[in-house]
Amino acid sequence: MNELTSIALPVSTILKDRKETIAVSESSAGGLISAALLAVPGASAYFVGGGVIYTRDARRGLLGLPEEVATMRASTEEYALIVARAIREQLGTTWGFCETGASGPSGNRYGDAAGHSCFAMAGPVERAKTLETGKSEREGNMWRFTKEALAFMESVLGDEG
Repeated sequence: MNELTSIALPVSTILKDRKETIAVSESSAGGLISAALLAVPGASAYFVGGGVIYTRDARRGLLGLPEEVATMRASTEEYALIVARAIREQLGTTWGFCETGASGPSGNRYGDAAGHSCFAMAGPVERAKTLETGKSEREGNMWRFTKEALAFMESVLGDEG
């Protein structure tokens, strides 16, 4: 858990210092982003909740997304922003975060190669980013998505500060 704590510490510190909260929706990171944020002692001060939204059924059931969103092409910055807004609204947090992509070893149904991931933060400001690792190793991509997602969160929070 030491690695999880160390990569989430900057984000957790900013959120705690500002008394802000976050909700997370992730897919191809498989829960590692949430696990990292929860590994930091005192996580209940900023982490409200979230989920691994891995299928269309989860989009509908856990996020309450309308059919046109639940069936839209995932793994895009546009979709990630919609989901970041939705998880923020569902849980009433300062920030909503979404990660969506293809961890591997093959690509996803939308034609994205393994190692493709999109991130989005929705809150006082909104930002989105696409990452391409160029790798097909599933677990390696999951860890890379997690590290890059937390660095992205830190950057967005820094822009707001």
